[in-house]
Amino acid sequence: MTESLLRSRHSLAHILAQAAQREFGANLKLGVGPAIDDGCYYDILPTSEEIKIQDKDLKNIQKYMEQVIKQKQEFHCISMDVQTAKDLNNFLGQELKNELIDEFVSQGESEITYYINLIPAKAKDALMKGANPSYISYYEEINKHMHQNFSLPEDKFVCFIDMCEGPHIAHTGELDPKTFKLAKIAGAYRRGDEKNPMMTRVYAYAFASKEELQEHINFLEEAKKRDHRVLGKQLKLFTTSDLVGAGLPLLQPRGMIIRKVIEDYLWELHKEKGYERVWSPHIAKKDLYETSGHWDKFGNELMKIEGKYEDFCVKPMNCPHHMQIFADNQFSYRDLPVRYFEPATIYRDEKPGQLGGLTRVRSITQDDGHLFCRIDQLGQEISTIVDIIKTFYEKMGMMNDYWVSLSIRGEEKSDYIGEENVWQEAESALEKAANDKGLNFKKVEGEAAFYGPKLDFMFKDCLNREWQLATIQLDFNLPERFELEYTNDKGEKERPVVIHRAICGSLERFMGIMIEHFAGAFPFWLAPEQIKIIPVADKFEDYAHNINQQFKNQGIRSNVDSSDDSFNKKIRNGEKAKIPYLIIVGEKESSNNTLSIRRYSDKKQYESTLNEFLNEISK
Repeated sequence: MTESLLRSRHSLAHILAQAAQREFGANLKLGVGPAIDDGCYYDILPTSEEIKIQDKDLKNIQKYMEQVIKQKQEFHCISMDVQTAKDLNNFLGQELKNELIDEFVSQGESEITYYINLIPAKAKDALMKGANPSYISYYEEINKHMHQNFSLPEDKFVCFIDMCEGPHIAHTGELDPKTFKLAKIAGAYRRGDEKNPMMTRVYAYAFASKEELQEHINFLEEAKKRDHRVLGKQLKLFTTSDLVGAGLPLLQPRGMIIRKVIEDYLWELHKEKGYERVWSPHIAKKDLYETSGHWDKFGNELMKIEGKYEDFCVKPMNCPHHMQIFADNQFSYRDLPVRYFEPATIYRDEKPGQLGGLTRVRSITQDDGHLFCRIDQLGQEISTIVDIIKTFYEKMGMMNDYWVSLSIRGEEKSDYIGEENVWQEAESALEKAANDKGLNFKKVEGEAAFYGPKLDFMFKDCLNREWQLATIQLDFNLPERFELEYTNDKGEKERPVVIHRAICGSLERFMGIMIEHFAGAFPFWLAPEQIKIIPVADKFEDYAHNINQQFKNQGIRSNVDSSDDSFNKKIRNGEKAKIPYLIIVGEKESSNNTLSIRRYSDKKQYESTLNEFLNEISK
């Protein structure tokens, strides 16, 4: 975000808050109003039960915002000491802001700034005409107080004031009303703490030009059409149930086909690379996660089970289990690397408000892999994993504009486990591997896992949205904690290095992203139903079933539509289901032993023999 756009968006947040006051009056507590990636928002807390800010109110709020812009209100900054600022907040009825002041003081701040919107005093009545009467009387009192206690221009009238560090534009007239649009209303706990009251958050989209705004609105409309929650229901891919619980999606048969195809493809990419499949249970004793460090790090997110004889924890990670599998074997340096592969479901007790569809769930199936190797094998193993990642995402059409985050520790070293020299060695090894493979990477501080640095692969979908998907993580710490050993070439015991790696990250989340990436129109190899055969009349069903059997003999997922629906409705149903190929069979096709084909991807219609068509789709 450029400095200019930051100023515009942040100033627009103040204009939004003032417009809300003009519409609803003085009984509003002000929260915060930051600039964000696509605009800004402002958090507002109505103090009267009669005030309920709803989507239907956005039109009037936007009208007042445009009014404020036309008035070319000046942004005037004043500063004061901490106690004066608290006294002013109390006078304004904005005592919630005093919590922010205490936070600023703890960070060493001793001066608090306010931004005031000013209009010509002589034009006050005309410029504030139509506003809520309590808003007008509220600011008439504020003006008396401000002119008596602070140095303000005599000929100016205060029409909005907010504690703020800026930056802001010079006056509201610098904004173009055609470059922003109020977006939506949501609920947000004050300061993100669920113990605090729920505030009303009003969002606005804001860009540097009306063309960029329209482009963003078009993008959002397209994203809405591709929403995996809508398409998942429409295409019968997955379902959610209140009886099962939030964040615990259920896969329908068609969704399970997609998941199995992805899982099988992942295994196909790994089985020739020396990986072996393992399995681990869904629960374990608390001791396992205390040893690994997960108990202390993720204690509040863990799901705990009180057993009859022992207490357990539902599995939050696969790695501690895989450590135990390795530990039960005697390995020499010749046996390494040892590579374990397990698509396994883990569980996190995520907050209900953060859950949604497949992309944020409580049951997370990781396509997990753990490699135990010597230090001198790190480069080759990372190189192999990178090749697998590239192959997989080329298949998904997502390799055009990727980048890699070399995620290293932040300044707060207490957030991580392990010795300093171990971390330095791990970070250096990953950076060398990234350079050797020619990856488009940059270092990002503070994003490392708590046990080691990592390479996080960032991919863009067809809407140019960025997703963190594949990851390669180095770990010198868990082998130490679990006292893992192998015998080196000198006959001495030595610790292996562990590489954690995932290609999809989470199968649920990845499926959600793929549904949106392909808009439910999956490529042939991934489509849950690849071919639908539609006979023109009942007498052609034998021919349709004969063709269907030949498809099934080739491992193709095909079906005959033998329903009582009309022919036209069968065609519509096939297109709505986004099936890659619809095959129509009637008199001509059965007589000539041919197929009449409709291809969904490009809407092409053509005729073909069965053998020619099989050759086409086998490619």
